[in-house]
Formats: sequence, C-alpha cells, structure tokens
Amino acid sequence: MSFWRNLTHPLIPLILVGLVGNAVGDESKFSGGFLNLEKTADQYSSQRVLEFWGYHNTTGEQVQNDTLKLRYYQPLAFDQWRGTMRLDTSYVSTYGPTVPAQSSGTYNAGNTMLTVWGNHPSILKNWEGTLGGRIIFPFGNNGQWAAGPQIGTVYVPKQGDNSRLSDFSPLVRYMYGFVSKGNSLTNTPNQPPLVRNLNIFPTLGFNLSPDTQIRFWDENAITWNTGGGGGWFVPIDAMITHRLNKSFLFAVGASKQVVQSYPVYDWSFYGKLSFNF
Repeated sequence: MSFWRNLTHPLIPLILVGLVGNAVGDESKFSGGFLNLEKTADQYSSQRVLEFWGYHNTTGEQVQNDTLKLRYYQPLAFDQWRGTMRLDTSYVSTYGPTVPAQSSGTYNAGNTMLTVWGNHPSILKNWEGTLGGRIIFPFGNNGQWAAGPQIGTVYVPKQGDNSRLSDFSPLVRYMYGFVSKGNSLTNTPNQPPLVRNLNIFPTLGFNLSPDTQIRFWDENAITWNTGGGGGWFVPIDAMITHRLNKSFLFAVGASKQVVQSYPVYDWSFYGKLSFNF
C-alpha cells in the first residue's frame, strides 16, 4: 500500500495542472459575462529583459536572509513555436541567533533556476497560453535538484473597456525535488526535505496611473506542500511597479503569510530594477 501511495501522491498535483490547462484553454470561462476579458499573448515572448532583484525575508525563528538575484528573459522561436527562457541566479546571506556561524553581509551562492515556456499553434488551438517547465540547480553549499511542469495564460480587458484591471495572469507550477546537495547531517543539519510543492500564482494587475501598477501574487506564490507533513502557505503579496520610460521600470513589494501550516517565511520585502531591450 505504501508503494502505491508514494507512486500516486505526486501525480495528484500534475493532474491538477492538467485540469487547469483544460480550464484556461476554454476562453468562454473568462471572456464575456462578468469578467469581460480576452486572452492575449505572453508579454515576455517578444522582448529581452534584464532584472536586478533584492529580497529581505524573516521567519518566526528570528532567522533572516538577504538575497541578491539576477534574472534574464530571452525570447525563443523554433518554427511556429514561440516562447521565453528565464534564467535566475542568486547570492544569499542567512543570519540570526540560530545560525551563529553566519553574519549579515556574508553571501554564498544560491540556487540557479532555468525556466522555459511557450506555445505552438497546433497545441490547444485558439488558446494563447503557455506550457513549460523549470529546473532548479543547487549551485550553493546545499540545496536540492528539482524540476517540474507549469502552465499559464494571460487575460486582459477587452479593447475599449475602462476597467482598472490590467491583466489576470494565472500560473500553476509543480516542483519535484529529487536529489539533495550537501545533505550531510554534520555539515548541514537543517537540510530541508525534498520539495513536493504545487505553486499557484493567481496574478492580478491593476492600473493606478498610465505608468504605475499594483500587482498581487506576481512574485510570491500560494503553495500547497504535497510532501511529508502537507500543509499550505498562503501569503498576501503585493508589488508596486512604475515605468519611467519604455526601457526602464522599477518596483517595490512586500509579502506577509496569513496561512502557514507549511512554513516558508513570515515577512518578505523586495524590489527590482528592470531593463527591457
């Protein structure tokens, strides 16, 4: 019984991802009616974007970490397939009373993530959403290899609509960790268990002015832990973005957990500088 439980439990989130694909593939659920939205192409598929991010996270155990991250988006095109490659790489500083060997300002290599998504006109015809996946490379002293599929789409108000809504961009991703790095109890006694997470981004953007938006759940996801212990992590995540010109945008944001049966962080503060070309 335990064999079949271990085999089928990770498949449940993948089935949910597929069901989301069928739902977002049906435009009628979001166009017309009360939402009055229409599907649109992924905004990153036609431009290169370079971003510099900074994060400060705190947990209930008085542990804090600062992260410096470089993020790059590259458009991709193969025959009729159009997509985007995203590369994230980071340096992380973790400190606090429970990590006496570390101090603020001491940075180590963090995870590197490679994400690719796109769409082909012969796949889910009349749907401009995307299918893709992510791989996590543990380039730091510890961490874990992980990979998983994702599905997403973008809906915007119909032309001529005076709604403050900029876009509704739901995305679902399932991450499956399969190899730990530096998992020695002597070197890394606090090594976390292998990831089994369903990440849900119900991203909403609202226009505050022609060049300023507030965006919810754009950077931080609602997480369902399908692995050992289970639990949910549900944050309130909001980010203010302001575009100075066609090539430069900056943003600041914050995220606070409200449901944390699966702990990730207590508070998160972040910001970015974004250059598109």
